[in-house]
Amino acid sequence: MALIDILMLVGFALAAYAVVGNDSIQVLGTFIAANKQRPWWLLWIYISGLLVVIVTGGWFLNGGDPSFGLSNKYPDPTTVVTPFHILAPVVILVLTRLGLPISTSFLILAVFNPGTIATVLEKSLKGYFIAFIVAFLVYFFVKKAVDYLLADKNEQVAPVWYVAQWLSTGVLWAAWLMQDIVNVFVFLPRDLSASWLVVSLTILVATQGLIFYQRGGIIQKVVTSKSRVSDVRSATVVDMTYAVLMIGFKWLLMPNTPMSTTWLFLGLLAGREIAIALKVENFSLTNARGLIFSDVLKAGTGLVISILFAFLALYLAS
Repeated sequence: MALIDILMLVGFALAAYAVVGNDSIQVLGTFIAANKQRPWWLLWIYISGLLVVIVTGGWFLNGGDPSFGLSNKYPDPTTVVTPFHILAPVVILVLTRLGLPISTSFLILAVFNPGTIATVLEKSLKGYFIAFIVAFLVYFFVKKAVDYLLADKNEQVAPVWYVAQWLSTGVLWAAWLMQDIVNVFVFLPRDLSASWLVVSLTILVATQGLIFYQRGGIIQKVVTSKSRVSDVRSATVVDMTYAVLMIGFKWLLMPNTPMSTTWLFLGLLAGREIAIALKVENFSLTNARGLIFSDVLKAGTGLVISILFAFLALYLAS
């Protein structure tokens, strides 16, 4: 195996674990929280099965590109990947261990093409504010539904809610893969061979298994710190709202530009927390603001680090 192949494989493996451990918790965090009573391997089989279907489908439909065309803006790693590129997912792993919900889109993609960070940032900030507004409206004006969803946890939950939650997670997971899987496959050739596809899927499924075994890891606290996300009914509404937003950004707003789904998710949670605090008794608006500020501060720290990496990449390329 050539040195470039080893670098690509190492970069992909590190990015797979970093992205799964950081980004996909936004998508799977409520799923893990709402199904904490179920065995981890059952959740893993369901999510990994969808992953294999979506990624393989993207590979077929896009002529060997599992990233659904989003990697076209970035140079082929067979000619440019270096140890510096591999450093990006290492930094993500370190920051994830510190509990920071860093945007892998900013950090990894900026290293491959620093010139794209402005458009990725633009789309991501739009995502935060639109998600905030949508979530606020959903949770503020649909009061009866919110009251029902946030009812006493000890009451019997209808089985249909569990079916709805698994289905909503499946839709959200598929939408996320189509938008964010580029953060991993940017390390592999743009025209991916069948053998590379098998290797990449094996790595992705294995890293998914590790994350589910850990029940989301440290970064899962960003999700569980929010109001009643372990209630399967509330988790379903969060997932469906997030899925609609993700699909809208994928196909309607700057469809060919990657974005930070971290900021989209944080905007969703922020709008939800504020609406709940205003409409539901026993929720503190002060506490809600504190959680939002903490999340934005952590994500902003990751953004600054990503921009510094982008400047460093420009310097090394000059």
